[in-house]
Amino acid sequence: MDKFVAYLRVSTARQGRSGLGLEAQREAVRAFVASRAGKIIAPEFIEVESGKKDNRPKLTAALARCKATGATLVVAKLDRLSRNAAFLLTMRDSGVPFVAADMPDANDLTVGIMAVVAQAERKAISERTKAALASYRQRFERGEKDAKGRKLRKLGNPNGAANLVPGGGTEAASAKAREFAEGLLPMVTELEAEGLSLNAIARRFNEDGIQSRRRGVWTAKAIANLKVQAA
Repeated sequence: MDKFVAYLRVSTARQGRSGLGLEAQREAVRAFVASRAGKIIAPEFIEVESGKKDNRPKLTAALARCKATGATLVVAKLDRLSRNAAFLLTMRDSGVPFVAADMPDANDLTVGIMAVVAQAERKAISERTKAALASYRQRFERGEKDAKGRKLRKLGNPNGAANLVPGGGTEAASAKAREFAEGLLPMVTELEAEGLSLNAIARRFNEDGIQSRRRGVWTAKAIANLKVQAA
C-alpha cells in the first residue's frame, strides 16, 4: 500500500480559522489517495502562508516525515506549494516524491515547465500593475478626468494614517471609510482596466503592501466593498 503525507495551505489566517479552502483541498487529497488504494500515514500538515513566500515550517516538517517514512507528499494543487519557480524546482530536486491531485501524471519535466511559466506570469502581472499605476499618476499630474468626467484623485489614502483610526461616531466613521475608499478606487479602476479580477487585485494589494483601512488582509469581497463605499 502506497503511503502519503498530506500538505494543505491557505493564504490567510482567517481562511485557516474558518476552514475556508481547506475542506476542498482535504477532499481532493482524500479522493486521490483512495484512487491509488493508498493511506495517509500522518496527521495533515496545514500551513497558513502566502504563496509568494517560501519559508514554510509546516512543509519542512511534512518533507521530514516523508523522508523518515518513505512516503509521498500529496497536495491538492501545484499552486498549494508555491507560485515561485525556484522553490518548485528545489522541491522537484529534493529527493522527496510529491504528487498533486489535480495533475497526478505530471513528471519532473512538466512540473519544471509549469513552475517557470507560473513565475513568468507572476512577473508579467507585477510589471503590468506597475505600468498601470505609473500611467495613472501621469494622467493625474496632467489633470485629466476619468470616464465619468470626474477629476482624477491622487492614489492612496488621502489622509494617511488618520483614516485608520475609527471616528467618534457612526457618521464620522462612515465618512472616513468613504474617503479611504475614494482614495484607493482609482487604483482599483486602473487594475480592472488591465483585466485583473477582484481576486487578482486583492493579491496585488497584499503583495504590494497596500494596507486596508483596518490593517487586515485584502480579499475580493473587500475590494468589492471598497468600490461600493466609493460610489
